[in-house]
Amino acid sequence: MGQPKTEALELIRKLPDNVTTDAIMEELYFKQQVDKGLQDVAEGRVLTHQELKERLARWRKSAGR
Repeated sequence: MGQPKTEALELIRKLPDNVTTDAIMEELYFKQQVDKGLQDVAEGRVLTHQELKERLARWRKSAGR
């Protein structure tokens, strides 16, 4: 992974010239979340499909669904 500022500027350069500030912020936030997810995977913070299904079932039950 490169420098965050350099990566952000490159991402912005690839967007169309008429892009809105909101769209730029959305793209940067999306990139941040993807990077965080990749870091989680690299550090072993993952769930199996079955673990996720069980968590979702518990969440749905606690939410009265």
